[in-house]
Amino acid sequence: MKHYLLSVVTPADGVPPDPAEMERIMRNVEGFHRELQQAGAWVFDGGLSAPSTATVVRAKDGGTVLTDGPYIEGKEYLGGLSIIKAPDLDAGLDWGRKAALAIGLPIEVRPFEGEVEG
Repeated sequence: MKHYLLSVVTPADGVPPDPAEMERIMRNVEGFHRELQQAGAWVFDGGLSAPSTATVVRAKDGGTVLTDGPYIEGKEYLGGLSIIKAPDLDAGLDWGRKAALAIGLPIEVRPFEGEVEG
């Protein structure tokens, strides 16, 4: 099995859903995670705090420097992720489709390097 990262692409200027809509989305996400687990495809998942909560650690002159805020700023950010197991890219994309339908946001599907399919 190959591992894939399913990234939840979140708009930086997006308006959070109202509480009722958020509850519906979270039920869908929980159902998606259950389906992943029952299929034996689940490895790990989680949501991330806003980019404004980030701290960047840089190596500099043999030490490190800490900087508040995201490393890069953009129109979108990584809002959450799932790491899954799938036999091939087509199966990984099927899980990405299910995630997009559950969450209602774009999902980037990316294989990990150096793994052999099958």
